[in-house]
Amino acid sequence: MSNEETRYSRLANITKMIHTKLDLHEVLDQVTIAISEEIVQCHSVFIYLLQQNGSFKGYSKNVSTFDMIYPETDLLVKEVIETRKAIYIPDTSKDSRPDSRAVKENHIQSLLALPISFEDKLFGLVILFDDGIPMNLTEREIQTIEAYVNMAAVAIQNSNNLTHKEHLIKEKQLLLDATRGLSLCTTIQESVDKCFFYLAQVLNTKTIDIHLLDPIAEKKIVPTILSKDSEVKEEDWIKTHQLTKMDPSNDAVMQEVYETKKAIFIPDVYNDPRPNLEICRNLGLKSLLMLPIISMGENLGQICVVTLGEKETNYTETELQLAQSIIDSAAATLANLLYMEKQEVIIEERTSEITLKNQELESVVTELQQISQEKELILNFAGEGIFGLDLNRNITFCNPAGAQMLGYESEGELIGQSVRSIFHEPQLKRADILDISSKSYVKEGKFHRKDHTTIPVEFVVSFIKEDCNTLGQVVTFKDITERKVLESEIKHHAFFDNLTDLPNRVLLTEKLTQAIATAKLNEEKLAVLYLDLDRFKYINDSLGHSFGDQLLRDVAERLSNCVPNFAMLSRQGGDEFAIYLPHIQNEEDVLHLVNLIIDSFSKPFNLSDHEIYMKTSIGISLYPDHGDSTEILLKNADTAMYKSKETTGNSYHFFSKKMDNKTFEHIKLEIDLYKALEQDELVLFYQPQINYKTKLLEGVEALVRWNHPEQGMISPEKFIPIAEDTGLIVAIGEWVLTEACKQIKSWHNQGYPLKSMSVNLSVRQFEQNNLFSIVKNVLNKVELSPEYLHLELTENLIVKNTELTLNTMKQLNGLGINLAIDDFGTGYSSLGYLKNLPISTLKIDRSFVQEMTEDEAAITKTIITLAHNLKLDVIAEGVETMEQVEFLAAQDCYLMQGYFFSKPLAANDFVKKYF
Repeated sequence: MSNEETRYSRLANITKMIHTKLDLHEVLDQVTIAISEEIVQCHSVFIYLLQQNGSFKGYSKNVSTFDMIYPETDLLVKEVIETRKAIYIPDTSKDSRPDSRAVKENHIQSLLALPISFEDKLFGLVILFDDGIPMNLTEREIQTIEAYVNMAAVAIQNSNNLTHKEHLIKEKQLLLDATRGLSLCTTIQESVDKCFFYLAQVLNTKTIDIHLLDPIAEKKIVPTILSKDSEVKEEDWIKTHQLTKMDPSNDAVMQEVYETKKAIFIPDVYNDPRPNLEICRNLGLKSLLMLPIISMGENLGQICVVTLGEKETNYTETELQLAQSIIDSAAATLANLLYMEKQEVIIEERTSEITLKNQELESVVTELQQISQEKELILNFAGEGIFGLDLNRNITFCNPAGAQMLGYESEGELIGQSVRSIFHEPQLKRADILDISSKSYVKEGKFHRKDHTTIPVEFVVSFIKEDCNTLGQVVTFKDITERKVLESEIKHHAFFDNLTDLPNRVLLTEKLTQAIATAKLNEEKLAVLYLDLDRFKYINDSLGHSFGDQLLRDVAERLSNCVPNFAMLSRQGGDEFAIYLPHIQNEEDVLHLVNLIIDSFSKPFNLSDHEIYMKTSIGISLYPDHGDSTEILLKNADTAMYKSKETTGNSYHFFSKKMDNKTFEHIKLEIDLYKALEQDELVLFYQPQINYKTKLLEGVEALVRWNHPEQGMISPEKFIPIAEDTGLIVAIGEWVLTEACKQIKSWHNQGYPLKSMSVNLSVRQFEQNNLFSIVKNVLNKVELSPEYLHLELTENLIVKNTELTLNTMKQLNGLGINLAIDDFGTGYSSLGYLKNLPISTLKIDRSFVQEMTEDEAAITKTIITLAHNLKLDVIAEGVETMEQVEFLAAQDCYLMQGYFFSKPLAANDFVKKYF
C-alpha cells in the first residue's frame, strides 16, 4: 500500500471513530499514532488541551518534562494561539521563540506547533519535535499533519456538544421530577425536604435552610427548617438565630430579596457590606445565596444556601435559574400548607380558650357546692350554659344562658324534665352517673332545642359529691356553631377551588386513588380526562383577568352539567380541568361524555358585551390500560391532551406510548432551538405582495424557517410556540429584523426595485422597553431608509397594553416606519382603536379569504370598506384561487399575497423569479 493510500486509510479510520464512538481519549490517541507513523523522523508528538485558567495541560501519555505550557512564557505558543496557524521551525538555534529550557533538555533541532481549532474556537495545541536530528518536513507533510489535527478538533467539538446536550436534558428531567414530587407533598416538612433534595443536586451543597412566614406574626419571616445533611449543627443554627432574631426588617440581604423578589449571590460575605457578619462568623460562612419563595406575587419566605470554610464557590446562570424554578414549583404547595397551618393555629387557640373556660367553669361548680347562697347569682351571670342532674337524670336547675341557648323562655321550663329532652342516651350513660369513681370529662355533641332543632356544643360533665357519695351531675356547655362553620370552611378551602368551587387537585387525587383501588378490587375500568382551554391566554391578555375568571366559572358550570353524578370534575389550576369517570365498559362510554363536552362548547360564552367562542383539547387515559396509579393516569392524560392541542378545535386523543416519546422529543426540540441561532440554522424565506391591478411587485414579507441539522426544514407552527414560551422569540425576532433589512438593502444595492420589506413583531418583542432603540439601531447599522421597512403587529397585541403599545407605535411611525395590523378580524380589539393608531395598512386574515362563504364574504367586505374609509391600505393574505382574486379585486382590494402568486421563496429563488 502506498503512503497516500495509508494516509487516506488513517483519516477514514479516525473519521469513522468520531462518528461511531463517544470516547474522546481513544480518538486523540489515534491522532497521535497517525502523526507518529506519518512523520517517522519525528521523535515526540505532544497534545496539550486548553484549561479554564488559560493554561495548556499535556494530554499525551509520554509527556514527562513539561506537562503544562503557558502562553505568557512561551512565545511560540503565544504566536500560534494569536494567529491560529501552524508554525514550523526547521532550526531552533536560529529562532528565539521556542522555550529554551525544553529545547536544551530534549536536544530539539526542529519542531512544528499547530492549533487545535474548529470554527475559530481554540481547543488546544499539537507540538512535534525531534531528538537531535532535524525532521526536514515538507509542505505536503505539514498539510497532512494539519488534517489529522483538524480531525482532533472535530472530535473535541462533538464531545463538548454531546456533553452540553446531555446536561440540558438532565436539567429538564430533574425539573420535571422536582415539580412532580413537590406537587404530591402534603406537609411543610415534606415539601421543604423535597425542595432541599433537588437544590442540593443542582447547587452541589447540602447546607440549606428556609425562612417562612410565621402563621401567627403574619408578614414576619422567621427561620423554620435546616437541611438534615447540613454541615452546620442544628443546635448552633437555632441558637445563632435566636440571639440575632434576623428578619427582613433588620437584615440587608433579606430585605433586598424581600423587596426585589430576586435572588442574591455573595461569593465572599466578608467583602460585602450587606450580610450580617455576626451570623456569618458564628456559623463559619464563606458564601451566601439567598433565593425568594414567591407565590401569586406574594413573599412566602426565602431559602438560604451557604458554603463554609475557605471553599471558593461560584454558580452559573443556568444553575441559579434551575434552582429558582425548583423553588417556584415548591411555592404553590407551601402557600397552601402555610394557609392550612395558620387556620390550625387559630383553631388551636380557640380550642385552648374553650378548654380554659371549661376549667374555670368546673371551678365555679365546685364553689357552688360549697357556697349555696351564691349559687343563684353565679348561675344567672355565667356566660356558658349550666344545668344540673339528679341520679334519675332529671334536670334539677338551669341558668338563664343555658335556657336561652336551648330556646326556652325561662329556666323553669326545664326543671324536672328528663335529660333526654336535651341529648340522646349515648351521649350520657347511666353508668357514668352511678360510678362514684368517675371523673369529669369533656365531649362534643349536639343538644336539642325546644323547637326540636339542634346546635353543636362542647360540654363538660362534672360530678356532685359529698362524703364520697355521688349526688348528681353538673353539665356546662358552649355553643360551638361558629367554630364548626370555620372548620367546615377550612376543609372546603383545602379541597375545593376558590374560583369555580370545583374539587381541586388535592381532592381529585384522593378520590381517584380510592376509585382505582375499588376498580382493582372489582376488576372494573375507569377513565381520566384532562382538558385545556384553547387560546385562553388571549382572553386574559386582551380582555383582562376578570373576564378570564368569569369565563372559567362559566366553563366549570357547563362541564358540571355534562359530568354524571358518579364521576368527579376538578379544576387542576389555570385553564386546566380533569375528570375521572368510573364504572366504564369500553371507550364508547368515554366518548359519550366527550361528545357531551364538545357539544357544550358549541354555543358562545357571553362575557359582558363580548361573545366568545371557546374550544377545548381533551386527553384521555384508561385504567388499567394506560396506568395503575393516580400519578401515571393523570400524567398520561395530560400527555394525550398536548397531542390534542396539535389539532385546534375540540379534539381529543386517547393516550398511547408514542405520545410519551413525543413529549421527550418536544423537550429535545426546545434544547436544539437554543442553539439554532448560534449555529446559523435559521433562514428567511420571502413571499411577494402583488398589486393585481398593475400586476407589479409591491413588497415582500420575510418569513422565518428552521433548517434543523437532523430533521430538515421545520415549519414556524412547530417551533414559534416554543420560542414564545421560552422567551427565545425576542432574540429570533431581532435576528429576523436584521437579516430582512440586510436583504432588502442588498437588493437595492444590486439595482433591484422593491418598495417594502414586511417583518412580523411578536408580543414578547413589544414587551421589551428598548424595542424602538433596537429597530433604530438595525436601520442605522444596515443604512436602510425607514420607509422601506413595514412592521406587522397582531390585533391582540394592541389591546394588551394600550398606553405602552401606542407610545412605541408612535415612536416607530415618527421614524418613518410603516405599521400594519396583521390577521385583522381575528382578535378582540375595539374598532374605536383604529382611528387613534398610527397605522398605514390592514391585513385581512387568511381564514376570511380561504373560506369565501356568504358570512366570511360579508366580513371581508366590511374590513375593506373600513380600511378605505380610514384611508388605509388593505392586503389580503392566503389568496389561493382565481375566484378569491376576482372577488377581492371587485371590492377594490388589489394588494394580495398567497400561493396563487407564489409560495415563500429563498432569496436566490426570489431574485430569479421577480428580478
